[in-house]
Parts: sequence; structure tokens; C-alpha cells
Amino acid sequence: MNCLKAERKASVVAALVEGNSINATCRMTGVAKHTVLKLLKDLGCACGAYHDAHVCNLRVRRAQADEIWAFVYAKQKNVSLEQMQQGAGDVWTWTAIDADTKLIISYTLGDRGAGTATAFMQDVAARIANRVQLTTDGHHVYVDAVEDAFGADIDYAMLQKIYGAPSDAEMRRYSPATCIGCKTAVVTGDPDPNHISTSFVERQNLSMRMGMRRFTRLTNGFSKKLENHGHMVALYFFHYNFIRIHKTLRVTPAMEAGLTDHVWELDELLALLGKTSG
Repeated sequence: MNCLKAERKASVVAALVEGNSINATCRMTGVAKHTVLKLLKDLGCACGAYHDAHVCNLRVRRAQADEIWAFVYAKQKNVSLEQMQQGAGDVWTWTAIDADTKLIISYTLGDRGAGTATAFMQDVAARIANRVQLTTDGHHVYVDAVEDAFGADIDYAMLQKIYGAPSDAEMRRYSPATCIGCKTAVVTGDPDPNHISTSFVERQNLSMRMGMRRFTRLTNGFSKKLENHGHMVALYFFHYNFIRIHKTLRVTPAMEAGLTDHVWELDELLALLGKTSG
């Protein structure tokens, strides 16, 4: 991989962040599979380290949080205990987004339980420097996790969607149920009712489904190893925050949040490899 020229590395990264699978990226760029995976690993580590170091001390007025499902190797019901101990099975990606700048504040991979929720919310709280209004869905583990992370210094509300039953088995399997209403619940503080919403973070979930082949449903492009799954998530969020121009903002989320003064190029991303290895 050290012999791979910068232009070809950039081609590999461009293919990955536009939603191509590893095998498709290899066919498009002519780069060997193990080389693509090695580059993904190195970039994933570099992107995660940069996010940890620089996405902090944020001034956020309104944040939204949600979790999105995927699986590694096989769905949870089809894996053995030994495979599960190696990272196979269901994996959830928890994300928090700034509703104004569209910056991804924090992301965490894990299960959908209280332990992951607590670690996720602790990280969110550590990155925000002011009192914030937060909205999540009705997943019950958020209540204690938010309290443990923020205490009373937050305006927190839950938005619970109400779904109708699908009309037949085919609809139930391949299409989501129809949302027939929503109910809100104030948990802590005094959140503005006009901004109790999870629309932006749910739209980000759609972007993840479209931007990472590993998240596409009903395909064989799912992750085979948990490590590769995590590296791709880190690369995706770095690209989203610093490189990809948001259509509504017309700048990147990181620029809107004041974390950088320019749109990053892929060669700047690749330059992180030298910094982390050195």
C-alpha cells in the first residue's frame, strides 16, 4: 500500500465514500482488495483520531440523536456465540447531529442497550460547551443515559412516532409501517416545542444508507468484519463533516460550525495518514 500513488489512493477513497462496496472499488480502480482494506483501516483510524481531537468545544443550540441498525457477517439470529464474540451479528450506529450546522457531533458503534447509550451520551456531552436542547426518539435507554451525561443542564424531549399496522405480510417485510402520528414528552428542562424534532438525524440515517454500501438493505454488501465496519463509518463521517458540501448550507458542516475555514480535499484527508503514522 505504501507504493500506491496519491492519485490512486484518492480514487479508492472517492469510490468508497460514494457508496461503493470493497469489490466494486477494486474493479473500478484496479487496486487489490487487501490494499483497499489496508487503506480503509489506516484512514478509519486517522479519521477517528482527528474527530476525537478536533470536534470538541462546540456551541450547539439544538441537537438530535438516533440509532441506525446494520449487521456484521450475519444477522443476530443466525450467529453462534463464538461468532458473536468475534463481532458478528447486529450492530447499531448511534449518531448526534447539530440541527443548525448539520455537523455530526458524535457517533458510537455498539448494541442498542443502556451501556452503549451511556457511552454515547457521555461523548456527546463532552463535545458540547453550552446548554443544549436535545431531541431523541422514544427508546427508553436514552432517559438515564442523558441524565447521567448532562444532569439537569439540558433541555431534553422525546419524540415518539406512532405507526399503523401494514396491510399484509409483504408490506411488513419490505416496507416500513406508515407513521400515523407523533407524541412528544418533555423529560428535562424547558425545550422549545417548535424544535422538538428528529427530522435531521433521520435524514442523516438515509444518507448513511445511501453513502455506505455496508448499510444497504437486502444486498450482500454488508460488513464481514466489525473492524472494517467501524473504519468505514469513521471515514464516512469525516468526509461528511469536512469534505462534502451540504446542499442547503452550500458549505461543509465543519465550516458552518467554525471548525475549519475551507472545504477539505481528498489529498488533505490522505495527509492525515502521515501525521498519525509519525
